[in-house]
Amino acid sequence: MAKRILVVDDEKEIADLLEVYLVNEGYEVKKFYNGTDALAYVLEQSVDLAILDVMLPDMDGFALCRAIRENWYFPIIMLTAKVEDSDKIMGLTMGADDYITKPFNPLEVTARVRGQLRRVETYNPALEKHKEEIYDIRGLVLNIDQHTCTLYGKPIELTPLEFSILAFLCERQGQVVTAEELFEEVWKEKYMDSNNTVMAHIAKIREKLSENARKPKYIKTVWGVGYKIEQS
Repeated sequence: MAKRILVVDDEKEIADLLEVYLVNEGYEVKKFYNGTDALAYVLEQSVDLAILDVMLPDMDGFALCRAIRENWYFPIIMLTAKVEDSDKIMGLTMGADDYITKPFNPLEVTARVRGQLRRVETYNPALEKHKEEIYDIRGLVLNIDQHTCTLYGKPIELTPLEFSILAFLCERQGQVVTAEELFEEVWKEKYMDSNNTVMAHIAKIREKLSENARKPKYIKTVWGVGYKIEQS
């Protein structure tokens, strides 16, 4: 069955352009020109990935992203004409998995879509054939096959990207993982020195784990080097 992509952009030409390229890649596309109609659709139908424009007539894309994240964890890619780092960080902290600035190359968008869907499939238990893999680190339990995370028995809702980051750090307990290594492993893209995407996602994961930013219990910052989760 074709993956269903939700495209939300009030500029019809852009929505139509994305539809042409995505359909050509074999995806099913559902287009909306405002956030209200898009959210209503998500409430009734399954979606595999969403592409959201930040500037919408009824609500901004950040608000729509936040509303979706209250119940769903499929990948979200934000589209915006803004280039400020603060806007990018806001989108990521609201639960977005990726961020593309207009004007964009449609081929880049389709590549990003493939990458996000591939990451989801990597942790889809229906596709796993190996023995169940579970990390239990001082009350933080990550089940790779079931794609679940609990903290002292309480479920922690992570986006697919956040789960991938935490899983990668758990797999390398006791080792320092650089921001570059983490980005290139999880995002499957070349890391740029000015990239603060990793930092924004780490901050969001810590927030969900109720971590003390000054004295984190799980994800430690090794200043000037990277991040690590100490062995139990």
